[in-house]
This record gives sequence, structure tokens and C-alpha cells, in this order.
Amino acid sequence: MNDNINFDRRKLLGSALIAAAAQALPAGSSAAEPRSHAEDKAPGAKRSVMGLVKPKMDKIRFGIIGVGERGGSLTKTLLPVEGAEITAICDIYAPALETSVAVVEKATGKRPAAISGGVEAFKGLIDRHDVDAVIIATPWEWHARMALYSIAAGKETFVEVPAATTIEDCWALVEAAEAKQVNCMMMENCCYGRSELMVLNMVRAGVFGELTHGEGAYIHNLRYKLKDFIGEGTWRAEWYTKRRANSYPTHGLGPIAQYMNINRGDRFDFLVSTSSPARSWGAYAEREFPADSPRRKQHFVMADMNTSIIQTVQGRSIMVQHDVSTPRPYSRHNLIQGVKGTFAGYPDRIAIDKGGNEFEEWTTDLTEYKNKYDSVLWKNLEKEMRASPDAHGGMDFVMLWRIVYCLRNGLPLDQNVYDGAAWSAPFDLSEQSVRDRSRPKDFPDFTRGQWKSAPPLTIET
Repeated sequence: MNDNINFDRRKLLGSALIAAAAQALPAGSSAAEPRSHAEDKAPGAKRSVMGLVKPKMDKIRFGIIGVGERGGSLTKTLLPVEGAEITAICDIYAPALETSVAVVEKATGKRPAAISGGVEAFKGLIDRHDVDAVIIATPWEWHARMALYSIAAGKETFVEVPAATTIEDCWALVEAAEAKQVNCMMMENCCYGRSELMVLNMVRAGVFGELTHGEGAYIHNLRYKLKDFIGEGTWRAEWYTKRRANSYPTHGLGPIAQYMNINRGDRFDFLVSTSSPARSWGAYAEREFPADSPRRKQHFVMADMNTSIIQTVQGRSIMVQHDVSTPRPYSRHNLIQGVKGTFAGYPDRIAIDKGGNEFEEWTTDLTEYKNKYDSVLWKNLEKEMRASPDAHGGMDFVMLWRIVYCLRNGLPLDQNVYDGAAWSAPFDLSEQSVRDRSRPKDFPDFTRGQWKSAPPLTIET
């Protein structure tokens, strides 16, 4: 994909997404207007948000949009984080809204503003003066639109995965964040898993040597969601009737991208993708629902398995898989290999070249490595984490704690808008490749060359 061609295409978009982003620009500017690196240095021009540092904030007042299954969980997990305050909550479903408002009031003695109404009600939350940061935990189709409005309002913006479902929307988020110089972070919680952070430490210490290949996945049997006619099942299943793609690439891809210094010394170059037949959704619906059920009438096109291969500019390869319909155990793969050894997840195991000539066996006792490379962040937060209602074993709490810590201490966030765009891009690119007989599709360089000089990420506190 030619970046200049994509800029021309984006200039023609008249969508609400681009309009929202344009609100953040100086008069006469275009949200999709390309710029040179020299323009970054010109007074008043848009600047990169790589390594963006904002003034220290003593307290971060959060507004949360969408408090269903995911947003409701994040609300509870955020409450015990020091320095965080929830001042407003928005949801168009009154029972979910009232439940989360009551949870906050019970825990803090303060009742947050409850905002509901039509589909534009979220603007009422974002426009509030007592909201510094916005968490967006709504259905996917709303992520980019709400994030763009939040960015245009100058709020620190945190959006659930994926951040966007099209390349155009990925670009819109990047350009809006640059224009307003605010954070737009996709909340990829799997990057904060204890194993993932331990492996990141091992990579930085050179345990695996030069990295050559990685594997990530989202393999999670979600067919039971078809029986949910109130919550996530009301919208997620619809995506499986519309897009033949890897619709959820970021859980497996995010940690691998951090190991490989993507956007910080390397970047994604191109992707090829292939999809299996779409059989399991329909088979499950036929088995579980009566003949007159609307589920039996849905035509599912999302493949049982999508496999995509990414090559980076430095020549590394990454396999990313997506399967949410077949009866198999959960896995994100989380495999990283280099010239000295390999780590693989589910279950965690390691193979290290110790100088012999024999084939290396997997080692499943990782005590030695945990003692040396365990995340300091996890160890320091163990006591606080025990009191957290985190639905994902601790990674949500660590992620939210780290967000608040960085904002309070004037530090760059661990994930930036370029990461969110790059990690979300396989949604669109995989669909394009599958439709084009698995031909390669290029990743845009969302950083516009900044990846060449950005320092590697470390997460230790």
C-alpha cells in the first residue's frame, strides 16, 4: 500500500471520524493532510507524539464510556488505583449504567455523573470539565469515533482493542493525536501479563539473542456469546457475518511487537493472510438454537481460523492467528525466538542453546528465569493486586496502575497511538489479503519515519 495514495484517499473522506479529528486542527488544515518531517520542527506545526510527555497530574479524573461486561470490570479495577478518580460514567443501557455508578458510589462515597440517552450521549461525558481522561469500552464500531471526539476535546484518551477497524481510521487517530498533542493509547492489557513482562526483560537482557521470529494469537472459543442477547452477543456476532479477517489481532500481536521493538527500531512491513472455511459458528447455531431462531438465519463468514504472516522491515517474521469458534483450549501463543533460544506460552516453556550439539528440549520449570527476570512492577504491586477485582488475573490492574503512574509522574505512556494503529491494522489488511488470494498488503508507516530513532520500551517501576 502506497502511503501517499492513502493520504489522497483519506482527503476525500467526509465521515464523522475525519470531521471529529479536524476539530483539533488549526484553521485551514486537513486531518488527512500529509506533512514532511521538516514540518514537525516548524513552529506551530503538528509534531510527533512518540515519547509524548504531559505535565504531571496529581489526580486523574476519569470518565468511562461503556460499562457492560468489559467496561464494568475496568471500573471496579480502577477504583483502588491511587491517584485515579471516576467522575463520570456513560452508557445507553440504564441497568449497566446504574450498576457501575452504584459501585463507584459505594467504594468512594461520591456519586459520579451518570450520562445516558441516545448514541451521541458520550459527547456529554467527554465535554465535562471534571474529566481529564476518557476510557472507551464500547462495541468496536464506536472505538475510533469516540476516541476522535475525545482527542479533539483535548482529553487523554484510552480505548479498548482494537483501536480501529480500518486503515483510514487508524490514520485518523494518529493525525488527531499529533494535532492536539494528547495521548491516545489502545489498552492492550496482555502486554502487562506477568509472563509477557518477564519475557520482555529477558529479551532486553539478550537471553534469546537476536530475534528472528514470533507468534501471537487469539484462540478463544466464544461461541457461547451467541446466547447473549443483551450484552456482547448483541454486537460481536454481527461482525462475524460481515468481515472475513483477523478481527482481534492485538492480544497476541502486542507483546510480540514490544519484544521486537516495533515502532522503536523496526516496524511492520507487509502482511499476507489466509482464512479457513467458516463452519463452526453455523454448526453451533444449528445445534443450540431452534429452527426459527434469528441465530439460525445468520450467515457467518468469519473463518474458523485466520492465519496471517507479517514481515518486518528488518526481515523478522510474525505469525498471528485468530480462532474464536472452534472447541480448543485458550491460547495467545506468545512465542518469541532468537539465535540463542525460544520462549513459548500456553504452557510457558523455554529452550536455550547451552552450547551442546543435541536438540534442545523444552524446559517447563522456569524458576531460575522467574527469579532473575520477573517483572519488578508485578512484585511491587502484589499486595495491592490481591485487593483488586481484576477479571484477568492482574494484568488489568497493572495496566491501569501504570497508566495513572505515568500521567502522575510526567512519563511517556508505554503504548502510544502509533502502536494502537499498527497493532489494529491487521484487521483491515488481513481482510484485504484474504480477498486478494493472500497477496501481500503493505503496512503504512504510521510513525512517518520516527521508528528509526525511537528508543526501545522498558517497563519497570
